[in-house]
Amino acid sequence: MYAITIPEPGGPEALVWAEVPDPVPGEGEVLVEVVASAVNRADLLQRQGFYNPPPGASPYPGLECAGRIAALGPGVSGWTVGDEVCALLSGGGYAEQVVVPAGQLFPVPDGVDLVTAAALPEVTSTVWSNVFMIAHLRPGETLLAHGGSSGIGTMAIQLAKAVGAKVAVTAGSKEKLAFCGELGADILINYREQDFVEEIERATDGAGADVILDNMGAKYLDRNVRSLAVNGRLAIIGMQGGVKGELNIATLLNKRAAVTATSLRARPGAEKASIVAAVREHVWPLIGAGHVRPIVDRTVPMRDAAAAHRVLEESGHIGKVLLTR
Repeated sequence: MYAITIPEPGGPEALVWAEVPDPVPGEGEVLVEVVASAVNRADLLQRQGFYNPPPGASPYPGLECAGRIAALGPGVSGWTVGDEVCALLSGGGYAEQVVVPAGQLFPVPDGVDLVTAAALPEVTSTVWSNVFMIAHLRPGETLLAHGGSSGIGTMAIQLAKAVGAKVAVTAGSKEKLAFCGELGADILINYREQDFVEEIERATDGAGADVILDNMGAKYLDRNVRSLAVNGRLAIIGMQGGVKGELNIATLLNKRAAVTATSLRARPGAEKASIVAAVREHVWPLIGAGHVRPIVDRTVPMRDAAAAHRVLEESGHIGKVLLTR
């Protein structure tokens, strides 16, 4: 088969479409013929040599895909060759075929075409596991989602609104904020022009945000904690703003608040399967009913993955960038 390989770390030009050995499904795995994959920030880090795949994972980038089951490994039940699926991966999505643990498969939701389904596994799993399974966002609470126009952000807006929460977002342009507003965001903050701490305080009458979903890490740590409500929960899922920050423990204590940080890729298979099962139970019906939808900015041929990486690096996109075969 062919896959996007990374012979040497570097810029987008480091991505090379090359012939590689065909994958073979093992116990409890299926082989998926890939129709589409999606680009995530983690892929950019892997390309640059900063985020190696976990042990045993495919060496090729790509944390999600959509396609058709081509073969079943030993011990797999409940799936059939030819089924249309999307999948959460530890790697290997930028390829013609990929092996997937059966517990990380999703059926394609009603009303979603196969290519677009590639936009769903990573964002739904990330948002549901962090905002709902860990931070326990409840109806009537306020969620602050940084990067509101990203794939993660657009999904967080929709899921939070679907459960009856109020949503605040940050984004860097009027166009991106307008799109977030169309999805249902209530509080729109331009981080280039406004201080989100002040804006959250003003919009919540001083109460603060009950849950914050943060992709920035160190750069926003202190301000995120100051923006939390009493009993607030900060869920860190990225480090675009650095890895080391100063945490004011006194502020955290006074607010009786919590800070969590998770990475989906390196979780054990059983944990990923549990998250996938929860997403299928809670999110898939919302997608099927039309209450939540994947947001796709554009599609790019998989062999031109370098162009898709440049789109993410320029940060002009809204939603997901997909790679198609």
